Amino acid sequence: MQRVPKLGGMEKSFKFRVAPGHLIRRAQQMAVSIFMEETAGFDATPVQFAILHALIDAPGADQVTLAARVAFDAATFGSVIGRLEVKGWIRREPDLADGRRKRVWATPDGAKVALQMKRAASRAQQRMLAPLDAAERLQFRALLGKLVAGHEAERPR
Repeated sequence: MQRVPKLGGMEKSFKFRVAPGHLIRRAQQMAVSIFMEETAGFDATPVQFAILHALIDAPGADQVTLAARVAFDAATFGSVIGRLEVKGWIRREPDLADGRRKRVWATPDGAKVALQMKRAASRAQQRMLAPLDAAERLQFRALLGKLVAGHEAERPR
């Protein structure tokens, strides 16, 4: 077996296969794939699903607040909202107090689709965590939540 040349005492390549960033990216790829398989009949992405449920919880939210609530980049959020609007799942109206802001609501069709997707989305969540036993699932969720919360706390608002 040929050894990888060392540079200044370090191995040349980065061990990306065990790097947290790589593993998180791979887990995200798997999570999206599983979600799309389970929800195939609905023609909706995980972000669209989250937006619809966020609007069920907080109807009439403005787009900036809604983007933050689902942890999506506000700069590209408008295009996602536009696709939901074309499907007839949301409606947008100017904010009466500030015409620069848009308020967003789930339409009855959008709310219906979101609620119909809940069972499929739950199956997707179960499949994502299937390789873990019950205790590991709890631990994983707790650690992942702690990781996200810790980094969100560091970010400037």
